[in-house]
Amino acid sequence: MIKNDDVKTSPRQRLLIIVITIFMFISTFALYAGIVLNYSEPSTGNLTTEEQARYNKLMDEYNQQVSAQTKELSDKYFEQLKSYRDKVKSYNAASVDNLKTEDLKIGTGKEIADKDFSDYSAYYIGWLSDETVFDSSFDDYDNPTSLKAPLSGQTSLIEGWVRGIVGMKVGGVRLVTIPSALGYGEQGSDPIPANAPLKFIIMTIDPPVAIQPSDELTQLYYKSLGVNQDAAEEVKEESDQETDKTEEGDTSK
Repeated sequence: MIKNDDVKTSPRQRLLIIVITIFMFISTFALYAGIVLNYSEPSTGNLTTEEQARYNKLMDEYNQQVSAQTKELSDKYFEQLKSYRDKVKSYNAASVDNLKTEDLKIGTGKEIADKDFSDYSAYYIGWLSDETVFDSSFDDYDNPTSLKAPLSGQTSLIEGWVRGIVGMKVGGVRLVTIPSALGYGEQGSDPIPANAPLKFIIMTIDPPVAIQPSDELTQLYYKSLGVNQDAAEEVKEESDQETDKTEEGDTSK
């Protein structure tokens, strides 16, 4: 919902990223997104009956670990985020012409010194000028009982988000008011209409320990796709090297 697809990468990087996204999920978050969030049964034509049964068992175990961590974090942070729901109020859309921030709680963790900072996770509430909540970390905003898994910090979020959290310390809570130009602009993004300013309450937390799928589950997943794991890892390594070179170039400018 709050991602920005206009990520600055070279053509070579984009090609490598596409290959990785389609054919492998070697990183923790890619595995989580590909296997857990968008999970579908692997192709039975590539797995034996025994392998299919083993895959399903390992997947169930992995999902249980992820669910347990999500619940543990929800139990810890639910009441805190819920206490800020009274900040969700209507506002004059025409008056939002610049990015504005207001700290509701000062954190004690790492300071987010620039917009490339991604060593955090976050719970949030996002709403429009008419008080419509278009997205949040609650399971059901109107009648919340728990929190979904926290959002992983990433620089591909909308510009208003990545700029709006600069200066925060992890563990803090901030109200960020975003003009449409730093949100979804003239195109909008359903259910966000065109030229709509946004407001977010963003609660940053330390990233939870990543739950790694077992090597066996990863291997079976590759096999279910008919993908050579060694070749996929070589592509991943090449992509990482390309990214490192790009970052070095950006730093030297």
